[in-house]
Amino acid sequence: PSQISLQYSRSGSWRHTCGGTLIAPQWVLTAAHCISSYMTYRVVLGKQDLSEDDEPGSVAVGVEKTIVHEDWDSYLIINDIALIKLAEEVQETDTIRASCLPAAGKVLPNDYPCYVTGWGRIRTNGPLATILQQGLLPVVDYETCSKRDWWGSLVEETMVCAGGDGVVSGCNGDSGGPLNCQRDDGIWEVEGIVSFGSGLGCNVAKKPTVFTRVSAYIDWINEVGAPS
Repeated sequence: PSQISLQYSRSGSWRHTCGGTLIAPQWVLTAAHCISSYMTYRVVLGKQDLSEDDEPGSVAVGVEKTIVHEDWDSYLIINDIALIKLAEEVQETDTIRASCLPAAGKVLPNDYPCYVTGWGRIRTNGPLATILQQGLLPVVDYETCSKRDWWGSLVEETMVCAGGDGVVSGCNGDSGGPLNCQRDDGIWEVEGIVSFGSGLGCNVAKKPTVFTRVSAYIDWINEVGAPS
């Protein structure tokens, strides 16, 4: 229910470009690489099927402003995080609910079960999904993910890796969407933001999906003004 579709306007119609996560009634968390300053965006909440225009329980909201992390580096792909302030507060319903943020500094152990969700491609170079997909991606700890035959020095401690079994992964169009993990007490938290994957293909062994680690940016989220 916290998953959103970030859409841009092109020749009179709206197109899905990225995922995102509702974290407060007026705030959405997404990836910096999803935001372009000269695009017009809207956020669609409560969606399951993107092909259905008037889906019950879904609502489209305009964007008041986008805030990209000031140290976002598209070459090194670091600080790949952005906030979207919605034009109005959205009411929580059965289909629309804000996600919880993790405690600052939280690092998940290796193999912790998490889920990636999104409308990204259903296979490498395949079509975009119309129905929201989810995939189980176990966390790969930094020690493993930064090994030379994994992601090596491309991965930083401000990132979370998950997956890498060569079967299940994030893919193009999932960007900005959440890595959701369940705490011991049953509460779900958004631990990651889909940032990048392998240029060789989506589900490549030892090339897990790489996420921005949300717990490394709690102070930034608060400073920008989104209530965490």
